Amino acid sequence: MRIIGGTRRGRKLVDWEGEGIRPVRDFVRSALFSIIADFVPDAAFLDLYCGTGSIGLEALSRGARSCTFVDRSHAACSIVRQNLDALDLLSAGEVIESGVVETIDHLKRRGRRFDIAFIDPPYHEGLVPRTLEALADGLILTPDPVVIAAVDRKEEIEGLFGVLIRVDERVYGDNRLIFYRR
Repeated sequence: MRIIGGTRRGRKLVDWEGEGIRPVRDFVRSALFSIIADFVPDAAFLDLYCGTGSIGLEALSRGARSCTFVDRSHAACSIVRQNLDALDLLSAGEVIESGVVETIDHLKRRGRRFDIAFIDPPYHEGLVPRTLEALADGLILTPDPVVIAAVDRKEEIEGLFGVLIRVDERVYGDNRLIFYRR
């Protein structure tokens, strides 16, 4: 897997080597960044259930000022740290090895704010609605955020979570990207 755009385009990412991590396919990543291209430069990006970190790393390569990567898996966080190091992006990335909902609460207490949040948990475990509920008060989001949830195309997700309302969705093979705005 490689970075597909921006300043690190073509740079190879560290493999996940069978750690149970489902990376976002290149064509889905490409489509996602075509849609959110205008929002990425200088954005504070939040990559939830980050896996290998390919989405957040892509955002940094495309001009995001920072990315906070969150995953409960030690293996995933280790891979993200290796990728940040390999891409010379350690200063722009923060890796938090913890549960996502707990981390959102922690980030609220720290007063952190994000322009873009990407949610990509294991499919069919009810984690997307739980995560959107944690973001629903908008306290860790800037006034004009973009929140994207990646789900199985057959998974049903509500269109309204607190201050977040679904504004678009796109299907790519078995994947569906749902876009929320304030």
